[in-house]
Amino acid sequence: MYRYDTLDREILADRSAEFRDQVRRRLAGEITEDQFKPLRLMNGLYLQLHAYMLRVAIPYGTLNSRQLRKLAEIGRTYDKGYGHFTTRTNLQFHWIKLEDTPDILDALATVDMHAIQTSGNCIRNVTADPYAGATADEIDDPRVWSEAIRQWSSLHPEFSFLPRKFKIAITAAPKDRTAARVHDIGLMARRGREGELGFEVIVGGGMGRTPIVGPTVQEFLPAHRLFSYLEAVLRVYNRHGRRDNIYKARIKILVQALGVDEFARQVDEEWASIGRDGDLPDAEIARIRAAFAPKTFETLPRESLGFNEAKAQDQAFARFVRNNLKPHKRQGYTIVDISLKGIGETPGDASSEQMEVVADLAERFGQDDIRVTHEQNLVLPHVRLDDAHEVFLGLAKVGLATPNINLVSDIIACPGLDYCALANARAIIVAQDIARRFENQDRAEDIGELKIKISGCINACGHHHVGHIGILGVDKKGEEFYQLTLGGSGAEDAAIGKILGPALPIDKVTDAIDRLVNVYLQERQVNERFLDTLRRTGDAPFKEAVYGDAH
Repeated sequence: MYRYDTLDREILADRSAEFRDQVRRRLAGEITEDQFKPLRLMNGLYLQLHAYMLRVAIPYGTLNSRQLRKLAEIGRTYDKGYGHFTTRTNLQFHWIKLEDTPDILDALATVDMHAIQTSGNCIRNVTADPYAGATADEIDDPRVWSEAIRQWSSLHPEFSFLPRKFKIAITAAPKDRTAARVHDIGLMARRGREGELGFEVIVGGGMGRTPIVGPTVQEFLPAHRLFSYLEAVLRVYNRHGRRDNIYKARIKILVQALGVDEFARQVDEEWASIGRDGDLPDAEIARIRAAFAPKTFETLPRESLGFNEAKAQDQAFARFVRNNLKPHKRQGYTIVDISLKGIGETPGDASSEQMEVVADLAERFGQDDIRVTHEQNLVLPHVRLDDAHEVFLGLAKVGLATPNINLVSDIIACPGLDYCALANARAIIVAQDIARRFENQDRAEDIGELKIKISGCINACGHHHVGHIGILGVDKKGEEFYQLTLGGSGAEDAAIGKILGPALPIDKVTDAIDRLVNVYLQERQVNERFLDTLRRTGDAPFKEAVYGDAH
């Protein structure tokens, strides 16, 4: 895990002191809210429906136990005893008092954390595969490149005031766990013919009002040329991006307006003018790579007698193993997914007590390594099979052993109208109701992989566009209605879901999801997921089930 250096810590201390004075001036009435707003947003502080919300950066979703304990402490001291993990792998505190914010930033800085670039028209938190360094199929460790981009982009004078916010995701495995193709820039690691490392570069993906699966502008960009190329992309965007219309300001609109070929041509032209002076020196990449040196693993047998006995004797653990444990690159180890989607709970929320338990388990059994996923869950990436049952028991004591990863109740949901001033409708209550409907674990496992994603407004913070079933909250004359989409995917087979039909009132949504699932169970062929069946049959039988005369 990368450790901040003296320069990082000086920046955090200076920024915190600067913001403390800005808050003092605001509380004293020396500056207006309009004057204060851009200052607080530069420090991740939003004013939501009921209180201030502070968004804390978790670069590429990686934490250690000390950092997670500090987040738990902040939640207990300054919030209501919890935090909310987001689809950008950040953490949000939703009940912050303005006068406490400088103290919170100081507390974060003691564990090398901050809220810089979690808001504003800048390069936001870079996300990466949460299984980085643990999965056998990765080509390279994406955290190395994510950290390099963090250092390159933090407070970058040329790219701190872009036309609109800018999001980058990096994956290095054939299985995309980052939704790379629906980012402003998606980087997918590849190997060339001679084994050299490079990236497929995707530019202009995104969700929101205009959902687009991003086009590939470079099939294979040599890794050592990455930073000059990123600079070229951002310069073209900075030069031509719309600043006169917030709804047309994202880079995806520019790529579509110019056309992919013309956009790529302009980037290539800019790239040539930058030349190799814009490339990061090999020594710098080597320095960062050293911080992510492979963990020290024990030499263990492939099979664990204790692990197998625990599965045989503890049915709940056996179910947890089926759904929440993933293969590790080293024999005798496993990757443990921790669901933050307990039945009837708020997706992505973790109490301070729960965070402390995860921190303890990571320290004792997980090489002090914790990951946050863009699907609002946590991961312990390096757990010995011998320790998996004890980890499970520890999680179960605080309600974190729900065995539903990638199943119907593992729902992504934004905070929605319960918190957000931009939302049209609630998202949390809809997610909770659907989860309760599919509470039966046998039925959930029979259904198999089914990704439901819910957004409370068109900004799509809940990624509804790429849900196998997407749910979008809309306002109809002051009433909450929900539009359903089918067929989306944020994985390597990325697709934007299609609207199924007219929006439904809130009390009809869960029944509609139930009917969609029943159609799938009736129509599926052997080994088909929900998404596979839908793609084979088309949406007609699903639409009939929801909107037919009988209903």
